[in-house]
Amino acid sequence: MGFTIGISRGIRDIRTGSRRRSRSSDATVVAEYTGLWGWDVVPGVRAAAGACSCGDAGCPAPGAHPLALAPVIRAGAPLDEVTAVWSEFPGAALMLPVGRAFDVIEVAEPVGRHALARLERMGLPVGPVAVTPDGRAHFFVAPGAAAALPELLYRMGWDDPAALDLRGLGPGTHLTAPPSDRAGLGPVHWLRSPALDSPTHPRRPASSWARWPT
Repeated sequence: MGFTIGISRGIRDIRTGSRRRSRSSDATVVAEYTGLWGWDVVPGVRAAAGACSCGDAGCPAPGAHPLALAPVIRAGAPLDEVTAVWSEFPGAALMLPVGRAFDVIEVAEPVGRHALARLERMGLPVGPVAVTPDGRAHFFVAPGAAAALPELLYRMGWDDPAALDLRGLGPGTHLTAPPSDRAGLGPVHWLRSPALDSPTHPRRPASSWARWPT
């Protein structure tokens, strides 16, 4: 599996050996994220055979970071604007900036599945949950929750979050959004997709996370 990067007038074209999604379908997904859910979106790199399309042989996050100098498509952008911007970055992955509309609590996928089932049984409000091809679950929570997580865990008696294989992701980080491929490993998908009957603005993991299954 290989890829090439063609650059013409600043336009970066990323091709992988897998069948590419159409630009119009990607733009529609981006418009849904920006228009319906109020999330910013940034065009991201792709990867194949462990190499990142950014061209840096020592890239610390191959296939899992925004393109250099890529514009942010702001929440609320209309479809025609999204389509025009996305057409400049054919093949790009959909990246969501963390810390603006939401933070993220990341855990191992098996633990995340167990936690989601338990939280739903308890009738607690739960936001979207994404699963990556490398076995991580991403719980979308309110902005600021990642910074508050260490103190919350400490109050719960957990003074070492690493022992839980759990971490909070806040400002400065980005997620690969479904249905994009992450790091050449396969697509990210929703374990619990955004829905109109769920919290549009993810909530802080306050007391609900105090019941985190061990």
